[in-house]
Amino acid sequence: MGSIKLDGLKKAFGNQVVIPDANLEIEDGEFVVFVGPSGCGKSTLLRLIAGLEEPTDGRILIDGQDVTQAAPARRKLAMVFQSYALYPHMSVYQNIAFPLKMAGEKADVIKARVQEVAKSLDLLPYLERRPRALSGGQRQRVAIGRAIIRQPAGFLFDEPLSNLDAALRVSMRMEISELHQRLRSTMIYVTHDQVEAMTMADRIAVMNAGRIEQFDTPLELYRRPANMFVAGFIGSPKMNFIEGGKAREYDARTIGIRPEAIDWSADSGKWKGRIERVEHLGAETVVHLSLGADDTLTFRTALDERLVAGRNIHVSPREDSIYRFDGEGRTLPDPGRPAV
Repeated sequence: MGSIKLDGLKKAFGNQVVIPDANLEIEDGEFVVFVGPSGCGKSTLLRLIAGLEEPTDGRILIDGQDVTQAAPARRKLAMVFQSYALYPHMSVYQNIAFPLKMAGEKADVIKARVQEVAKSLDLLPYLERRPRALSGGQRQRVAIGRAIIRQPAGFLFDEPLSNLDAALRVSMRMEISELHQRLRSTMIYVTHDQVEAMTMADRIAVMNAGRIEQFDTPLELYRRPANMFVAGFIGSPKMNFIEGGKAREYDARTIGIRPEAIDWSADSGKWKGRIERVEHLGAETVVHLSLGADDTLTFRTALDERLVAGRNIHVSPREDSIYRFDGEGRTLPDPGRPAV
């Protein structure tokens, strides 16, 4: 079991409040991602759950038990850090076995568990190697193996892939997702990469300045963002925001249009603009357009050699895909889209 509840959790360092009021319920076996820009408080929130930071106020409950004041070891959670934190003088076998050895487990039990964990992570050929003889991805798998062997109630991942190159991040992302499917353990994963969040999570907590702006499934966050912050953070390229007369046409302070919800034409359309920059990405093209004054627009379309910098074209947002926001940045209800 591994349900986790945050009840009015607050964290302040002196007069600086970094987590003003966090309330969250994570179900047993769920994969939850904390995502947000650097400095938004996501790692601090993870450390509070782990017991590495003491909350200023509020409660943390694991499986219904209040563990707010409990030592990290008593919370039955395993943490995987960004820096791997492996013992360089120990072999892979010894690194994975270390938690059980410290707990006084019998040697034959340790051996069996290490073999089981190493097999699940494809580490059997590397058990006698030292960390310096491993690739970055292999080191991260060893760190995960050391966490798994404890058979914890849940796993906490603090930006575990940020030190890896792009290709390795993709493969490790898939490995962690497959690991969750096998173990069905509760996992909380911290990242600033919204692509990681969207592809891995059952639910995502989008954080901004210590606050949880919205907690929902990836598709719900994409389709029905609660406010401009969530709308702009989820999706790549990010949502376009337009104010002024174009927004007033839709009775809004600001309108939002995703790059994939814009059509273009050489001859006619709702707005006319000048192409400032074009990014050819193989099968698709990202176009950055100036609409005059201070209005800019980014749209994504199929590869087309007619889209070149300096050309004037027409664009039209798809009317059923326009988001409306009030003066506070909150999403306004839309007749064709259920409210958040």
